[in-house]
Amino acid sequence: MTAVARAAVDDPPAVSPLTHLQMLETEAAHIFREVAGEFDRSTLLFSGGKDSIVMLHVALKAFAPARLPFPLLHVDTGHNFPEVIAYRDRIVARHGLRLEVASVQSYIDNGTLRERADGTRNPLQTLPLLDAIRDGRFEAVFGGGRRDEEKARAKERVFSLRDEFGAWDPRRQRPELWQLYNGRHEPGEHVRVFPLSNWTELDVWQYIEHEGIELPEIYFAHTRTVFQRDGMWLTPGEWGTPRDGEAVCERQVRYRTVGDMSCTGAIDSSASTVPAVIAEIAASRVTERGASRADDRLSEAAMEDRKREGYF
Repeated sequence: MTAVARAAVDDPPAVSPLTHLQMLETEAAHIFREVAGEFDRSTLLFSGGKDSIVMLHVALKAFAPARLPFPLLHVDTGHNFPEVIAYRDRIVARHGLRLEVASVQSYIDNGTLRERADGTRNPLQTLPLLDAIRDGRFEAVFGGGRRDEEKARAKERVFSLRDEFGAWDPRRQRPELWQLYNGRHEPGEHVRVFPLSNWTELDVWQYIEHEGIELPEIYFAHTRTVFQRDGMWLTPGEWGTPRDGEAVCERQVRYRTVGDMSCTGAIDSSASTVPAVIAEIAASRVTERGASRADDRLSEAAMEDRKREGYF
């Protein structure tokens, strides 16, 4: 055997390093498989927002060619954007997924919950969520939260232990060195799992571009009837109408995040394509929740307070 031939046999083939997006995808897929191997019953929170869309996309790739081994769960406020609900149902049908819906409206109808004075229903999602987790006997619940979104979410571990009341206590969270995840929990407790913890908003959009993922159209610039409140463009509706001095107008806007229509604001934008959105986000100095979520402005610790009550 010649020296060249011997070298070809002895030397391992060159391996191309993973790109930044491939590393994030690989980490998320690993988390999905860890949960599938460690927990008997799990579910994926799916709202039709971009983070849950990316999370579902990675999950489908992680278990392909097998079917997704857990159902989707949507806590429906009843004030969701119609475009997003249509997208949700379209994706569920396309992939033959199981979808369970916990309805805030049904809790209001039977008197278990009351409408808030400010009209927002986001804080009302906690009880239907916890009941759905209990009724489904879910031990692990996948969420699309990212650490760059908000200060309370920056404290989260990938495996976030919740007590028997669904409450989050940052002092009970466990170290996760070397991507070793501890899912141990007592009866009645469960674990929230965040596969996209280490992603940023920019990562999410670059991944959407790379994978060619379809999104609801409200993520791109469009003309909408809005009114301004607290620096945000809100959509008028049964959940809330303009107050004195808040004029209704038509503007070209898009949404950076999707939630209850009563508290999710649009931003002025001409970005009608994914590359244009990426360029816009790269230049932004305000987080998506800080720019467009009124429920996070209720207090300095609004998100952390809700998480302690069992919120996402």
